[in-house]
Amino acid sequence: MESSTAAFAFAALGQETRLDLLRVLLGAGPSGLAAGDIAARLGVPPSTLSFHLRALDQAGLIAPTRQGRSLIYAAQVDRLRALLTFLADACCDGDPSRCGDLHRLFDTPRETARMTPATFKVLFLCTRNSARSIMAEAILNDIGQGRFRAFSAGSEPLPTGPLPEVLAQLKAIGHDVSELRSKSWDEFTGPDAPRMDFVIALCDTLNLQACPDFEGTHVTAAWPLPDPAKFSGTATERATLLNELYAALHRRLGIFTSLPFGALDRMALKARLDELAQPLAAGGRA
Repeated sequence: MESSTAAFAFAALGQETRLDLLRVLLGAGPSGLAAGDIAARLGVPPSTLSFHLRALDQAGLIAPTRQGRSLIYAAQVDRLRALLTFLADACCDGDPSRCGDLHRLFDTPRETARMTPATFKVLFLCTRNSARSIMAEAILNDIGQGRFRAFSAGSEPLPTGPLPEVLAQLKAIGHDVSELRSKSWDEFTGPDAPRMDFVIALCDTLNLQACPDFEGTHVTAAWPLPDPAKFSGTATERATLLNELYAALHRRLGIFTSLPFGALDRMALKARLDELAQPLAAGGRA
């Protein structure tokens, strides 16, 4: 990083509201926050906030992406890390051992990023929350290797719970089904609800624009898939269709977990998730 670039970034941070703003966005993680949410948390008028957002954006410390009618702002962690590296590279005339704990301070963000990768929360939606979303929750929690925490919910959850044949299939494959249940998406709204990084609808009947506001911190996508409750034919034929549905979800989620999240901004992630809505061949390619 050039000295002039670093100086411009540090100058942008030389104001109390901007420091508070950046701390709020760092706390929100890669999903970021809508401008209205930031203004409410900081207690500043929208016009004042716009001025500070523009200054941080010009310095490359934050970046906006459009989601519907809202602009979502997220901290650019790589840029901040580059600033710390710029200072650390000159530490004690190139001899880090002379800097003691000071040099550790600069190294910590890089080490932490390698040792504790971000955990992304993913909410799968389906009207009845009885089959597709239940399967997706079970699959992602197993293949996510601790980097992903999956949930599922519905607008009209089935009172009797997940379809028995779905639970039987998941159990036979080796998934833990003990905590799987049909639940309302109301459990994921409000100030005490877990904040989602991704919200993915799995059926045609859900309109994402009509979904609740899950705190405005997510990337949304729609992956319409056939409804197992409407499968017909013999028991063997229905089981075959259910296996095909499971395989399609598993392939999609396998690709999803392999995305380079650290290198993609919100708009790029949205585009990649939308690509996964297309039918996948057995080899995993659209």
